[in-house]
Amino acid sequence: MRIPGLGYVFFAAIMIVIGILGFIKGDFVAIWQSVPKSIPARLGLAYLCAVVALGSGAGLLFQRAAAPAARLLLAYLLLWLLLIKASVIGHARAVGVWEDCAETAVMVAGAWILYAWFAADWDRQRFGFATGDNGTGLARTLYGLALIPFGVAHFAYIRETAALVPAWLPAHMAWAYFTGCTYILAGLAVTLGVYGRMAAALSALQMAIFTVLVWGPIVAAGHKDAFQLNESLISCALTASGWVVADSYRGLPWLRRGRSAHKTVRSP
Repeated sequence: MRIPGLGYVFFAAIMIVIGILGFIKGDFVAIWQSVPKSIPARLGLAYLCAVVALGSGAGLLFQRAAAPAARLLLAYLLLWLLLIKASVIGHARAVGVWEDCAETAVMVAGAWILYAWFAADWDRQRFGFATGDNGTGLARTLYGLALIPFGVAHFAYIRETAALVPAWLPAHMAWAYFTGCTYILAGLAVTLGVYGRMAAALSALQMAIFTVLVWGPIVAAGHKDAFQLNESLISCALTASGWVVADSYRGLPWLRRGRSAHKTVRSP
């Protein structure tokens, strides 16, 4: 089958890796974090997450399985966002809680784009609002809104963010402020449909650069703990999701302004 872009392959591969690591660890990894210890059948839920990640990631690579795989992943991620991530917002004011929810929202947006891409007749008849150009537009809006907490978190935790800037780069604080601003501006641009394609592409590029420059050397050096491994996987997952969203703009002008006439790359 013709694929929507390399971001799609990367997205599927990351989901497969997350699923495999879930089975190896026997616990929640990466995007499935923040589950209370007291939740019933916690271990079973952890393995279910691994099954969904591995199964959907593998299914996305096969034409006949792509539509149900995208449907399953979108539904599961959306439920995870609403039932697990968003459930703690009312009990905590920390910016980090909003950022945690935003990470899952970015993943939901990426899965939603793929669902709109691969939607079968069954999906279009029953969930027409979530498929095609309309679904793609909603997914892009969710992605744009999710980028804003990333930028806010950079300002709220400016010293921690600056500490992640590679040592060979000068002006660490300036880079922290700059990337915070770019996330907020990109989020607003995608949400409002003002230079949306460029904003989505640059935000995905920024996440990719962060993954390579910050977590790449840590993983390559072997100096990693469970937290660093999870953060590395989350960064890869966010990059893949952003890449998928950026690929959804193919065929639209880079400097297009306005939210009308969404154009989606379609599956043959």
